[in-house]
Amino acid sequence: MFRGDRQFPPLAAPESLLLKFVAHHLWNPTERETNPDHGMPEDVAMVLRAKGLLRATGPHAPATVRRRLTSWSILTRWRGLTGSFSAPSLKSALRLAVRASNRPRQRKSKKAVTGDILAKLLAACAGDRLVDLRDRALLLMAFASGGRRRSEVAALRVEDLVDEEPVRANPADELSPLLPCLTIRLGRTKTTAADDNEHVVLIGPPVTALKHWLGEAKIEAGPVFRRIDQWGNLDRRAMTPQSVNLILKTRIAQAGLDPVQFSAHGLRSGYLTEAANRGIPLPEAMQQSMHRSATQASGYYNNTERKMGRAARLVL
Repeated sequence: MFRGDRQFPPLAAPESLLLKFVAHHLWNPTERETNPDHGMPEDVAMVLRAKGLLRATGPHAPATVRRRLTSWSILTRWRGLTGSFSAPSLKSALRLAVRASNRPRQRKSKKAVTGDILAKLLAACAGDRLVDLRDRALLLMAFASGGRRRSEVAALRVEDLVDEEPVRANPADELSPLLPCLTIRLGRTKTTAADDNEHVVLIGPPVTALKHWLGEAKIEAGPVFRRIDQWGNLDRRAMTPQSVNLILKTRIAQAGLDPVQFSAHGLRSGYLTEAANRGIPLPEAMQQSMHRSATQASGYYNNTERKMGRAARLVL
């Protein structure tokens, strides 16, 4: 068929063509062993590979197929054509194909950046160089604000930061020390719209690190996190989401860990994992992480509870 980001069919999308697309991309390897006609025909696959339009050697990920169907649907509408993208048979085919494929869900980051890993990363950027101040502020902010996505980190602007009154380290103890506090307006994210006015709270060391970075870099407006070249010169433009991922992997390597095992999403999964380890209630953690799906967020909690529980220790 086509790669969603490379080439699109120049015709409308009848129901039969969409069903064929699903059958060709979401097939069952076990069924293929006994039925060579199952899945994408080999001659079709050879043509697509020759043109550089097919790279996968096995069935595609369900999320990839859904994303390409969405792109196809949008382009079809742009061209003034029609398509059966909302047909019940297509939804049913997708659901049955996903169930039959038995494809394990791949983690965006093989390992989570939990509190102990974060401490090693912060130690790796404990210097006084501008790049160290930036990376320390970035890591602390991204983790403590609920595990912000790399796109949200890259898009953060000074105008999104709102100073708040200091708060007690222990809200129940009036004698506990006061800590700096600010809120971060998120604007448009993966799960919110630009006018939702959603925000998260930052308290303590992350606030201190963030303000230290902004002060030393003399950033008073615009992007918070910016590129710094090899000579220590600060760019005026915001860094890219890919740069956020590269910074994490660089610090992971400097901390003596395997960069292959981590990605920027590990900060997000690590936040929820750490919250579960510390016994923070799921709804409270979700207020900070801004997860909309309790099912998705609870996966980190369920995994922690299984490891800490007695059910897996019956033969010890």
